Amino acid sequence: MDTLDEAYARLHRTGPEFEGWLSNHGPMAVEALVHHGHQTGVHRWLDSYLDRLDELPRGIQPIDDWRAALGDPKRTGDWLAYFARIMDETPWRTVLATWWPRLLPGIAASATHGVIRVGHAIRALGERTTPERVTELGQALAYWAARWQPVPGAGPLTGTSGVGAALDRLPRIPRQDGGIRDRFAQLPDVPGWSASVAAPRPPADPADAARFLAEVVHRASLDFLRYGHANPVMLVHAVTAPTAVLRTLPELEPAQWLPSVAAAWSATAAVTAVYAPAGALPPPPITVDSAAETFERASRNGDEHVVKLADAVLDVHAATGDEAPLAAALYAAQLI
Repeated sequence: MDTLDEAYARLHRTGPEFEGWLSNHGPMAVEALVHHGHQTGVHRWLDSYLDRLDELPRGIQPIDDWRAALGDPKRTGDWLAYFARIMDETPWRTVLATWWPRLLPGIAASATHGVIRVGHAIRALGERTTPERVTELGQALAYWAARWQPVPGAGPLTGTSGVGAALDRLPRIPRQDGGIRDRFAQLPDVPGWSASVAAPRPPADPADAARFLAEVVHRASLDFLRYGHANPVMLVHAVTAPTAVLRTLPELEPAQWLPSVAAAWSATAAVTAVYAPAGALPPPPITVDSAAETFERASRNGDEHVVKLADAVLDVHAATGDEAPLAAALYAAQLI
């Protein structure tokens, strides 16, 4: 058993949330640390993080009608038991193919942590299939199902705008306070929101879908440098949610790529609209040495959001060669 599987085995005795509603970031953070070669620090990081977590929740009754139980956090234990069973009975790619289109419309689940956790699990399984990694995908899907939540007004992309222009034109909610559910509840009444969430030009084909999503992640990383000061923890998810979808695309049937892109875009747009201020600040002066040093500094910081953002922007840098997104992770390390 390697370091990641050992870490998963420790984490799978804990619940997907703690202190009532906070997401358990342990599985996502340890996967990122291992992926970037920081295995030696994983168990030490986990020793301190585990003290914060709750036990695995017990179920109420078996999932019979999955549609009726979707988005009911009181059924989290039931969903965990349900997916534990089907992951034992069914190949994980078959489970993903069945459940991805069912869960995708609720991409906002737990401030997008459901899909983000799935994305990390998919990358781990792509590198190696083990019982612990299969279990992790099941727990991630169960969490997404329990907290399933749509982005208000989200649907197909029908506009003509590029990604950057669409992000620049996003309206903002009038009261940027309270939790994400309260903020999302304001979106339907925001003038121009419905048009904005549909504004990008839809990808022409599956290959263009991957390019589109990569552009969303790239631009959201740069926007973190302009807006991150307002709410650094939550604005991380404008980057990490589409990253999770982008990592999952290769495991999906091509017919799922376009709706996946639209859902990922809606998540980034919504998080931006409810947490980013209307006025941007100039990007802070941050010196970037290298991608490896960026992740090393994130690892030393130790905050799970900083680690996850560094993981995402290293993907951007690898794909584009642009060093500017790396500065977003270093900025997050200053702010969080």
